[in-house]
Amino acid sequence: MLLLVGLGNPGAQYSGNRHNVGFQIVEAIADHHNFTPAREKFKGVIREGNIAGSKALILKPATFYNESGNSVREAATFYKIPTDKIFVIHDEIDLAPGKVKMKSGGGTAGNNGLKSISAHMGNDFFRIRIGIGHPGDKSKVTAHVLSNFSKSDHTEWLDDLVQDIARNVSHLMDHNNGRDRFLSAISSMPTQSAPTKESQSSKSEKLHEAHAQKSASSLLTEKKPASPFDKLKGLLRNDQEGKS
Repeated sequence: MLLLVGLGNPGAQYSGNRHNVGFQIVEAIADHHNFTPAREKFKGVIREGNIAGSKALILKPATFYNESGNSVREAATFYKIPTDKIFVIHDEIDLAPGKVKMKSGGGTAGNNGLKSISAHMGNDFFRIRIGIGHPGDKSKVTAHVLSNFSKSDHTEWLDDLVQDIARNVSHLMDHNNGRDRFLSAISSMPTQSAPTKESQSSKSEKLHEAHAQKSASSLLTEKKPASPFDKLKGLLRNDQEGKS
């Protein structure tokens, strides 16, 4: 059996948070593959089903993010699931929004949910890291992860990414090169970024500059109407030429 764990915080007030992207993805997986309805078990919420002919379980720990290991340990122990068949899906501030990476073992990079799971299960589980971007200032990280995804996040990459992972998670059932195919399928998904205010401003300035140059050029080449003084000079010149 494969255990797919989504990290997040329980409660409707957290459902749209960046920190809850793991919850959002495992729910999409369960929906896409017609898993059983949700029920409470193992200090969390589970749904069971089949992916590519193999049994799978999704788990959303209800212990809050920092204590996720308690729930994961109970589920893995009950079903006798080894760590190499546990995939933990979580948000990653050190990856650009929409970027996905996967690894087995290693450090936790300060992620308290991973720390908790490692403390209960060891480090040899897989981590599927979903990039949510960094706010640029360490003091803003907590507010960033506990804030909802923006409308542009949903339309530009998040909704498509969640569904793309749900469709391609079946690759994880192949222990040979399925994980590489999974990442390849996800990374090939086109993502778009909205132009920044700076780029929009720069574009506007360039257009304004081009318009100004065109206007100046037209002023230089435009033929001005003759003034009364110019007409008088012309009459005198013609008169002189007639006398010569």
